[in-house]
Amino acid sequence: MNPPRHDRHLYRTVWRWHFYAGLFVAPLLLILAITGSIYLFNDEIEDAVHAPLRFAPQRQADLPLSRLIAAARAAYPGEVTRIDLPSDPRRTAQVFVTPERGEPLRVFVDPGSARVHGAFVYTRTLVGFADTMHGSLMLGRFGDAIVELAACWALLLIATGTYLWWPRERGWRRALSPQWRERGRPFWRSLHSSVGVWTAALIVFLILTGLPWANVWGDLLRAGTQQLGIGYPSEHRHHAPSPAKPATTLSQAIGETPWTLRDAPMPASAHAHHAHGNAHAAQRFDIGIDAAARAFAAHGLRGDYRLSLPRGEDGVYTAVVYPNRPQGQRTVHVDRYSGRIAGDTGFADYGWAAQAVELGVQLHMGNYFGRANQIVMLLPCIGIVVLTCSGTWMWWRRRPRGRLGAPATPAPTRLRTIALIALGCGVLFPLLGASLLLVFALDRLVIARFPRLVSLLR
Repeated sequence: MNPPRHDRHLYRTVWRWHFYAGLFVAPLLLILAITGSIYLFNDEIEDAVHAPLRFAPQRQADLPLSRLIAAARAAYPGEVTRIDLPSDPRRTAQVFVTPERGEPLRVFVDPGSARVHGAFVYTRTLVGFADTMHGSLMLGRFGDAIVELAACWALLLIATGTYLWWPRERGWRRALSPQWRERGRPFWRSLHSSVGVWTAALIVFLILTGLPWANVWGDLLRAGTQQLGIGYPSEHRHHAPSPAKPATTLSQAIGETPWTLRDAPMPASAHAHHAHGNAHAAQRFDIGIDAAARAFAAHGLRGDYRLSLPRGEDGVYTAVVYPNRPQGQRTVHVDRYSGRIAGDTGFADYGWAAQAVELGVQLHMGNYFGRANQIVMLLPCIGIVVLTCSGTWMWWRRRPRGRLGAPATPAPTRLRTIALIALGCGVLFPLLGASLLLVFALDRLVIARFPRLVSLLR
């Protein structure tokens, strides 16, 4: 018995969407899967590749931080912006140095002896390259938008793929496992569909937990949760009054921050506003990094944190504790002139939505449950590689020579249907909704008007 005409029409429409989504998303998803797999094991890779830099003889006590910074600056002249302190006594500290010329360096210093083990440019390492490529394709904000768009289209790809996979005649058992005895395209199709259905949930989880870091969707999510009081409520932004309104956000001032605090205003040091613009007078009263470290220690921070140095006259010392389990997150600011705590925010201060995002981020990066978490997150990455390769192979084998081989255009779909789908997608994922309307316009209003182009696409 043949399926109803409207079912055949819907199936062909969904297949066409799936084809075009896969054609656009496949290369980008392959890049994200490979770079994500590398970053899942970033510590293991860097320990193996850069062991002489990352490990130091076990020590009984640490030298003052000023000694470590002085040693790093002597070996690699430039401006020191941050120092990362290790929790393991067998590891080195990392000093971030921006030279007058060239790219920023990470200098590795033995906390027990101040011996400099060496340095590297992070983006020139395997892990650094994977990290940058995974987030922005090494294209800055434009690349970030491309990655976000690809992630949104991947959700559409999963939805349409699930519809196409759904067992209608062949039964659930055949639908859930590859047909190993088949050859050629039937085998690849069964492999593609079965791998897709087994990994779809984990792939969706990876996408949804990665999207908060995207510029458009992440900013909208953060702004929305703040307005609803379930993100980073304004009453928790400062535990001490600031003498002047901060001009920058935390992420602008120190770079890497927890997701929840990216838009939090940066507190200012009080004494700078009484120096009448005299930078030299303000500088004489700076307590220094060693006194700042003692202030952090008195406030419960005794190591294993990222310490950013003040920037500008009204800058503050900022320590960020960013453990594998977000419940231990903490961001503390110390006034550079008085040594007082200018701000202290922990995981308990976040709203429930922000706590959920931070938990998702750590699961996404394979941190929360250690090795088991890494392996579970590796599975969807492997699944993406299999899906992109098998889907591309099937398309390449079936396409006519010199043509794209896209599924035939079904009967015209109602504009209202497309508009409603685009609107629904646009509410949840703005870039996806806008791109759907653009693709529809190109397909129906541009490509359809050129018969030669249509023949090449078929």
